[in-house]
Amino acid sequence: MRRNIALVLLIVGVALTTWLRSERWLVVPNDTLHFTALKLPPRAVLKAHLGAFELEGAWHMTLGNYKFGGYSALLALPDGRLLAISDFGRFLAFTPPGGRQRPARHGNLISDPRNDKRKVDSESATRDPRNGQIWLGLEFLNGFVRLGPNWAENGRAQPASMASWGENSGPEAMIRLADGRFVAMSEGAREWLWPRHHDGVVFPGDPVVLPDAGKHFTFDGPSAFDPVDMAQMPDGRVLVLMRTLIWPLPERFAGRIAIGDPSRIRAGATWHVTEVARLASTLPVDNFEGMAVVPRADGKVIVWLISDDNQTRIQRTLLWKLVVDPAKLPR
Repeated sequence: MRRNIALVLLIVGVALTTWLRSERWLVVPNDTLHFTALKLPPRAVLKAHLGAFELEGAWHMTLGNYKFGGYSALLALPDGRLLAISDFGRFLAFTPPGGRQRPARHGNLISDPRNDKRKVDSESATRDPRNGQIWLGLEFLNGFVRLGPNWAENGRAQPASMASWGENSGPEAMIRLADGRFVAMSEGAREWLWPRHHDGVVFPGDPVVLPDAGKHFTFDGPSAFDPVDMAQMPDGRVLVLMRTLIWPLPERFAGRIAIGDPSRIRAGATWHVTEVARLASTLPVDNFEGMAVVPRADGKVIVWLISDDNQTRIQRTLLWKLVVDPAKLPR
């Protein structure tokens, strides 16, 4: 009798676990996720804007009638997929064009009972490759949510050092560095016209564990552009994705990619970065907000970019594949 009861409980437990997992992580049918290749400008035009970066492909992504778009952060997963995270706390894990195809999945990473976007507005993300933990940067709350290896929330914090950033200005860009430090930067600039300087906070470790240990620094980047994402290359240098609105109706955007040495990020100091690529409006661009770096065996790196369509019909979810030889970037 006890054995039968135990067996029933085991079956119920397995069924419940499977149901919960499938509810959170829904498989995307293969015929609904589409990548429509975009026509690229002539090589000379790309070279003039992108410098050492080569644009190998650009696609318009669509996903049938599913809740889709609004992606503000992008992470590379160990299995070759990319993890796109949206303003609404949702995710899409997918294989980019040219990669080994795996089933795409989508669902909620975090949610709010009242469906209040301000409680789940995830504008940045970073991942610890050692244990698979993920941190989300929440813009309106100026805080962090930490997810375990199974992508379930296991901690959050709202550091006092970020409390003054305002409801709609950060942490727009965030990264966990290879040395264990965490860096977050506000989208809001200190200047009204031609903004250049942004407030940043560096933590000696996990900001959920050490929320009171954040120290301020100043980010100095290309004028009139705001930082929206960061990714670290294998050689330790950090690429910073930046964005600006150049025309409000209909919205048109331009971007920049800059490079900097994270060892120069120090409390009370200014971190200077160097512009290395211009995502000009004459290229197939949109509101690029997410960036991920994937090393290649030949020493080059792939830089993936994804745009936030703001859940509107006049914008698109674009995916770019850039390739660059780090040796060709300024030190």
